[in-house]
Amino acid sequence: MKIAFISTRGIPNNYGGFEQFAEYISVGLAKRGHDVTVYSPHFHPYKENSYKGVRIKHIYSPETWMGSSVGSFFYDFASLRDALKREQFDIIYEAGYTSIVPAYIWFDVKNIKRPVFTTNMDGLEYKRTKFNKWVQKFVFWEERMTVKHSHYLIADNMGIHDYYKDKYGKESKFLAYGADIHDDYSVEFLKEFGLEENNYYLLVARLEPENNIVMAIDGYLASVENGHRPLIIIGKTNTPHGKELVARYGMENAIRFIGGIYDFKKLNSIRKFSFAYFHGHSVGGTNPSLLEAMASDCFILANDNLFNRAVLKNNAEYYSTSAEVTDLLNNMTLLAMRDKKRFIEANLEEIYTEYSWDHLVDEHERYFEWLLAQER
Repeated sequence: MKIAFISTRGIPNNYGGFEQFAEYISVGLAKRGHDVTVYSPHFHPYKENSYKGVRIKHIYSPETWMGSSVGSFFYDFASLRDALKREQFDIIYEAGYTSIVPAYIWFDVKNIKRPVFTTNMDGLEYKRTKFNKWVQKFVFWEERMTVKHSHYLIADNMGIHDYYKDKYGKESKFLAYGADIHDDYSVEFLKEFGLEENNYYLLVARLEPENNIVMAIDGYLASVENGHRPLIIIGKTNTPHGKELVARYGMENAIRFIGGIYDFKKLNSIRKFSFAYFHGHSVGGTNPSLLEAMASDCFILANDNLFNRAVLKNNAEYYSTSAEVTDLLNNMTLLAMRDKKRFIEANLEEIYTEYSWDHLVDEHERYFEWLLAQER
């Protein structure tokens, strides 16, 4: 099969979840003999034309001077135009929909028989609190247009799958992200940040409002754990919300913002040796950082929503308010003794059986073969 991945910020990953997915799945499919292309913006630091058997197509993106919120529309349009005019792909995998919809409409992709378009619908994007009400309305319109114009939909979480079935009567294929289980953890990585094994709380996220970082921090500060074990926050602080968080909490001795970490061996070790891990994401589907926390033996404290419960099931402590965070932390000694070991073991088993990258390469290969077998 000849497959293209569009709308990522390129591979090898140096950005986020879709890029991590695109790297693992594209490389896995290429190893099986498929012709795979990943579209990449020109500013990606990796400049070669191939990566581990995957062809890299470098496309100019004005994001560097227009900003990602506007520039990504032009980048996606140019990528799709190239894919349709210069290539003969069997399948185009669209990673997210919020910046591709105008191109879908312009090129009338719903009436194109080949390539087949399948779109990963990501989370409930219009609910993201970083958007004002007008942007939310626009994104909701985009959601409806994607359902109308894309040939097939992918949901990375059963909560997302059920949403599209209930709201639009349209089926989507459940295909999750993945995570690797490692054996190369090292406490040596903790020294760089002055951390002690099993003696800190951890939160890893993009610093955006819908990830409920304020909820975790306020709950922590009001608990008996404040200052006993520090709360370490990993994520780029250069977002508007990130700057607000640093201004508001940066002087708290027990709260430490250490920026983004993209050395996965280092990051996974920091996860592995945490006492407990906050996962506050509330509007996405299956978040890659959650799977990586599960794979890294984390004792997870999760925001209580259908997406997180679809992945973690009963193998996490849940909270919905800062007061509930405080209550959890005030009882952490008991909760850790009762639940930590069995939660970690159950989550590792889930990674082995449902979220390993090898398994997901199998699932995507079968799905792509199914797509081409359909008569449209």
